[in-house]
Amino acid sequence: MKSFQSCLLAAGLLVAAASQPALAADVTLRFHQFLPPQATIPDKAIKPWAAKVEKDSGGRIKVQQFPTMQLGGRPPELFDQAKDGVVDIVWTVLGYTPGRFPKTEAFELPFTTGLAEPGSRAFQEYVEKFAMDEFKDVKLIAVHVHGPGLFHSKDPITKLEDLKGMKVRGGSRVVNIMLEQLGATPVGMPVPAVSEALSKGVISATTIPWEVVPALKVQQIVKNATGFTGSKGLYTQTFAVAMNRSAYDRLPPDLKKVIDANSGSETAALFGRAMDAGDKVGEALAIKSGTSIVTLNAEQTARWQRTANGTRAIWYAEVGGKGLDGQKLAAEASALVEKYSKK
Repeated sequence: MKSFQSCLLAAGLLVAAASQPALAADVTLRFHQFLPPQATIPDKAIKPWAAKVEKDSGGRIKVQQFPTMQLGGRPPELFDQAKDGVVDIVWTVLGYTPGRFPKTEAFELPFTTGLAEPGSRAFQEYVEKFAMDEFKDVKLIAVHVHGPGLFHSKDPITKLEDLKGMKVRGGSRVVNIMLEQLGATPVGMPVPAVSEALSKGVISATTIPWEVVPALKVQQIVKNATGFTGSKGLYTQTFAVAMNRSAYDRLPPDLKKVIDANSGSETAALFGRAMDAGDKVGEALAIKSGTSIVTLNAEQTARWQRTANGTRAIWYAEVGGKGLDGQKLAAEASALVEKYSKK
């Protein structure tokens, strides 16, 4: 009888527990970004990062994800949304706010980086050493880069002269300077606008890495891509995951440790690995859809490098006007890329 009563009591407790709502998290953080949830970074980097933060906090932190600018505003406003507390965390392209992060622009100079994981580790160390003042208004979680940059175009780009006068989307100030040096007509716009701009003929080509091709359906709009020989891409863009400073400061010490443990080099590498894996997926999809891929040979690549190199002189002069030693910063960036590329 006692055994039977014990079973009834245990069953009753289980029913009662099941009928109770799950305990609410202590803190809910709103994570805002500009791409659809199935895109590479939202799905393969932000989603696992959020899951790890929630797990490491024992469920006390909940990360709510808001893709495609669901909380309002435009992609160039994301950094300020984090700074001003409109949202708690953002993922954004630093080049969307021209001139705001001059030190980080060293990583956008032509033929600086290659694979995204070592490039992202290098960029994280570079920012921690030389550019943290540019992020003083936020809690910086991580920075990263994408993989080798290339062209996606309506007409084939097989030589430098093909670019002359062509309207090409550039994603940052430095990339636009480079496009001018190469003879193109740069058209600046955030990446979500690329598909419509290509479809309507606003641009004839775009600078994007392979990983974002599926999310934008670029392989359905243009059927030509041009890349370069060697380990470095023509260009790169820089990204940041940034948290509102007050939202971080309000956390109790143990939850601050959770955010800190999910910040820095390993988080940068997570985002970089996602980019590298996304490049393989995007390229395979483009090939399957019939995209013609041109890889310029070593001699041609060297010619593009020489022509694009004028970008550096312009950038050195511009940041020099802000009291920065552009040549030194660029050298530090290149040295760190080489350091991590050898590992």
